[in-house]
Amino acid sequence: MKEAIVHKGPRVEIIDSEVPKPGPGQVVTKVVVSGCNPKDWKRPTFMPDAPAVNQGDDISGIVHAVGANVSEFRPGDRVAAFHEMMKPGGSYAEYTLSWAHTTFRLPEKTTFEEGAALPLAAMTAAVALYARLRLPAPWLPLPPSSDPNTPTQRTPLVIYGASSAIGSYAIQFAQRSNIHPLICIAGHAGASHVSHLISPEKGDVVVDYRSGDEAVVAGIRGALREEEKLEYAFDAVSEKGSYGNICKVLDHETGAITFVLPGKKYEGIPAGVRQSVTTVGSVHGDLKDFGYVVFRYISKGLEEGWFRAQPQEVVLGGLGGLQGGLERLRDGK
Repeated sequence: MKEAIVHKGPRVEIIDSEVPKPGPGQVVTKVVVSGCNPKDWKRPTFMPDAPAVNQGDDISGIVHAVGANVSEFRPGDRVAAFHEMMKPGGSYAEYTLSWAHTTFRLPEKTTFEEGAALPLAAMTAAVALYARLRLPAPWLPLPPSSDPNTPTQRTPLVIYGASSAIGSYAIQFAQRSNIHPLICIAGHAGASHVSHLISPEKGDVVVDYRSGDEAVVAGIRGALREEEKLEYAFDAVSEKGSYGNICKVLDHETGAITFVLPGKKYEGIPAGVRQSVTTVGSVHGDLKDFGYVVFRYISKGLEEGWFRAQPQEVVLGGLGGLQGGLERLRDGK
């Protein structure tokens, strides 16, 4: 089979490889569409001493073979999956390898393009909200408010980078958990997309970060009631001063914030704020059961229509189009 190796630059090299064979608990999928993520060009560029590998992790396709102890899937099933990062069998290939617990069924009405846009980004959002911030799970949502003038129990949550794929999935999960008001920080161009995901009648707002730091801080404060605390924040950007604005409003004694960029030093955060880094790879580590449950919950949401894939840009040409796709990600297009 053909497989793409990503080098620094990025530079894509197409090589011949053996079709992977599934071990116990594994699934081999014939790739129809592979998703691309910014880390796919960043890792080889910023970790030049690491061996060049197939960086693809977002899988969408048809099950080709399953290993021992896999009873949930069989050849011919439509699936999406999250490949274990930096391991053999990535999704930039004709056939790819995943663990059964991070593989999930795609409903017939969900396209393969939509399926490829889900695994890494959607699971990152879920890990952030539920494993790191410890917010109520979507299958055990917050109860309605007892106040007839307030449609929901208030649990303010800031989502910085709300129009990104990760941010958009965080909004959808938060809606299922009945978490409101959602204070969504996005650019003017992404505001329309975010506005279709939130519930203004429950206090949700969109704040334009391009208006400047003071306006962002004022927008966050303006979404809170008098003397109401902000205790939860998900920074899906984690750079360019994003968390500085959040921490000006986040409660300095009971607040919690989670970031998405590992290996970075986050300075100036008040000592009383609980901070964490969201690493999606944890579903191949200490959060295996969490990953199993959430991916099947996503499949349920796709079937029932309350969970939707982020809009996709499709790059044609198969593996031959990967070079251009990674360059577009690098250039912010």
